[in-house]
Amino acid sequence: MQPLRLTPLENIPLIRQGDNLADILVKSLNESNLELQNDDILVLAQKIVSKSEGRIVNLATVTPSSQAVELAQKADKDARVVELMLQESNEVLRVRVGTIIVEHKLGFVCANAGIDHSNVAPPLPEGEVPGVRAEEYVLLLPKDPDLSARNIREKIKQDTGKNVGVMIIDSHGRAWRNGTVGICIGLSGLPALIDERGWKDLFGYTLKVTVVAVADELAAAASLVMGQAAEGIPAVHVRGFPYPLGEGSLKELIRPKEQDMFR
Repeated sequence: MQPLRLTPLENIPLIRQGDNLADILVKSLNESNLELQNDDILVLAQKIVSKSEGRIVNLATVTPSSQAVELAQKADKDARVVELMLQESNEVLRVRVGTIIVEHKLGFVCANAGIDHSNVAPPLPEGEVPGVRAEEYVLLLPKDPDLSARNIREKIKQDTGKNVGVMIIDSHGRAWRNGTVGICIGLSGLPALIDERGWKDLFGYTLKVTVVAVADELAAAASLVMGQAAEGIPAVHVRGFPYPLGEGSLKELIRPKEQDMFR
């Protein structure tokens, strides 16, 4: 088994709406002297996907509802941001000062509907000086991250002839532990889960319940390489993933509501 190698792509430019991420990634790989091979994986930060898809919102265009105003008072948040949270969510699960926990329309439970202020700049033409503060803009999650990953993957295969996996990740908290970790929110060309039930351990014991979220494990590793602040590394090249590539989906990673013991 070859070692698992994660290489940061450090020459990705600031992404703007309409940018072709597949072309940018292939150019970055070439400039980094990384020759793409079959079964490689490209892990992308959610932000660059959302930016390329125009998911940035100017808060000046948002009018909060009465429900948003009420929740904003409880959470001590901008009512306009809370309105976007409501629009992006199926339901609100918990509210406390600083945090609103929701079930996102994509199906997973997360804080603040994944809406982000950090590393979000106004969507201006290159070279133009912003006339409003960057804090007035927020970034929403991609509408369909699996589809986003698939489109990028297919374009890369078209351009290079290589069959690779593409994964989109974001940072989420967990109900039972402090801190955030990188998790997969969209993927194409690689498995989300590996079912090891029926496999034997070192001593011949047959595994009965072990299903491994390999996409989330890889997402956490890639998140370490990317960093969370001003590192400027929104993409990671992966080689040596220890499982065969195959088609997975975000849906596989989401625990059904009736099995959720934390709601």
